[in-house]
Amino acid sequence: MMPSGEDGLRLELLDVSQRLLDQGLNRGTSGNAAVRCGDGILITPSAMSVAKMTPADMVRMDLNGNVLCGGKPTSEWRFHRDILANRPDVGAVIHTHSAFATTLACLRKDVPAVHYMIAAAGGNTIRCTPYALFGEQALSDYVLSALEGRKACLLANHGMIALGSDLTDALTVTIEVEFLCELYWRALQAGEPHILTPQQMHDVQEKFVDYKKCT
Repeated sequence: MMPSGEDGLRLELLDVSQRLLDQGLNRGTSGNAAVRCGDGILITPSAMSVAKMTPADMVRMDLNGNVLCGGKPTSEWRFHRDILANRPDVGAVIHTHSAFATTLACLRKDVPAVHYMIAAAGGNTIRCTPYALFGEQALSDYVLSALEGRKACLLANHGMIALGSDLTDALTVTIEVEFLCELYWRALQAGEPHILTPQQMHDVQEKFVDYKKCT
């Protein structure tokens, strides 16, 4: 049985980090993740390979950015902190350098409604931020704007961010967004994909609401 409280969250954070690596969504020391923990957050450490991580390596921080327990947090702690401080609906944040999301991010392309499952990311598009240096407040500011009303965004010339109510939900969104990015990239190789209309996407969102009520 998974331990509860902070110990359980530390194990979950390690497990999700390992799953991101196993599924090829991250590699080496790239990417990071954070989860809400009481009045603060738990976040993955800086520049440490997942193979060497333990639950004790996860860093506990407050929402002012102060380290409360552990070593050095990931250099991207600012956008994790800012998302969790500004989005009470979000319990976990995952950042990856997955191949297809990053490819589109290098093209600085929003992902349009090429497939109805774009709605899983919270809207009719997956937005791409302007470019900013990793770890800087400017990037976090761009991220908050791109995530307004959304559960995912791309980071120009960098990667992607996915949000969830918990780490399991955030991982589900991450996997879905990478699939959608791959789908859009492949469709662009064959021609110009047909994009669903705002009304069609509105109908999808309503259907999703009904679907969730039945599950």
